[in-house]
This record gives sequence, C-alpha cells and structure tokens, in this order.
Amino acid sequence: MRTARRITSALAVTAFVLTVAAACSDDDAGSADKQSAADRVCTADDIEVDGGFGEKPEVTLPEDCTAPTEIVTKDLVEGSGPEAQEGGGVLTDYLLVSWSDQQVQDNSFDRGQPFPVEPLGQAQVIQGWNEGLIGIQKGDRRLIIIPPEKGYGTTGQGTIGPDETLVFVVDAVEIR
Repeated sequence: MRTARRITSALAVTAFVLTVAAACSDDDAGSADKQSAADRVCTADDIEVDGGFGEKPEVTLPEDCTAPTEIVTKDLVEGSGPEAQEGGGVLTDYLLVSWSDQQVQDNSFDRGQPFPVEPLGQAQVIQGWNEGLIGIQKGDRRLIIIPPEKGYGTTGQGTIGPDETLVFVVDAVEIR
C-alpha cells in the first residue's frame, strides 16, 4: 500500500513539474515570437495606404516591425509616360506621416497646391525625395519610406523630431 502511495505521489509531482516546465517553455516561446516580430524590418507591403491617385491618402503603419534603415519605394498606382530624370522636375501632391507617432505632419492635398521638385537630384528638399522620386511617372502614386539620415537627421524639423523615419505618399501630377 505504501509503495502504491509513493508511486502515485511521485507521478503527481512529475506531472506538476512537467506542467510548470511546459508553461514556462510556452511563455518563453511567446516572448521569443514577440521579440522576433519587433526585430523584423518593415517593408512597403506592411504599410496600408487607402485612397486613389489625386485623393488625400490615409496611411496606417504597422506596430509589429521596425522602420527600414534604407530608402524604400513602392508604386501603389502606376502612371504612364516618361519617367522623371535627374535634372528634370516633378510636380507632386504628397502626404507625410512620421513613423514614431503615426501622425500626419504635412500634406499638399489640403492646400490644393501641388509642390514642385526641381531640379530632381539637387532640389532643395530632403535627400530622400531627390532619390525616391527618380523614375516616377505622371499618374504614379508612390510610397517612399525615408530613414532619418536621408530626411531631417539628428536635428529634426519643426514638429518632426530628431532621428525620425518619414513615410510619404506622393502623387506625380506632372513630369517636367
């Protein structure tokens, strides 16, 4: 009888230890999944942009990945005609969202005045625009993600803080 109780007690203790070990292991796996998701670098496909060419876009940024460290571009709507070349110009409508707080910082849609960028490549705009607009065609809607060093850098600008990743949606109204 005592042997049976000892075996039953030993089995109960073993079952308890295995249950606790499994629970801890599951918690560790969940933490690892959360950690790896936070370490994943976002792509243009992770960003949701609603609205068509000529309409003020709505941008939703993901929370489960980090901002890219290189310029990322993606044409959301394809236009036609000649591509913007270095030294030429582009007349644009744009919307800017800051990565860290997902707030719209600026846009030309509300002003009803497109913004000229020329000469492309050396225009008096952030470097990310000079690079990110090369090859855009009239009628294109392009998503451009710009890391801080190609944007406003370590100092920021106005309401845009230092070391901010910038997310632009740009409509190419005209190629010059």
